Amino acid sequence: MSSDDDGYVHRPGDGDEGIAAESGTPAAAADDDAPTAPADASVASAATPAGFGSRGWVLVGVLVVCMLVVPGIIYLRPGILSAVGIPYIASLLVLPLLPALVLGLTAVWAMTAATRGDGE
Repeated sequence: MSSDDDGYVHRPGDGDEGIAAESGTPAAAADDDAPTAPADASVASAATPAGFGSRGWVLVGVLVVCMLVVPGIIYLRPGILSAVGIPYIASLLVLPLLPALVLGLTAVWAMTAATRGDGE
């Protein structure tokens, strides 16, 4: 949408000055193109970790098992679950589903721990 259109165009600085003028407080004279820094830069830098951490590496390990080891087992020994009484067709369904469940649970565990900010 171009500015020549009669449609809505948001300009970040336009609405803020009017609100500040109506409330009686002086409007902030900031350049619209300049990026704004967070109020507390130390909090922002502490919130961004430098690497994966232990939870990230556990997630990578589970991903490798799910993407390489389990398909390798299915390729090399497709009837491996027939030894415990599970038919061949069911084993082709179960072998991919179990690692997918483990991968999903591990991903949720890693993300909830990361968003909570748990230390390692």
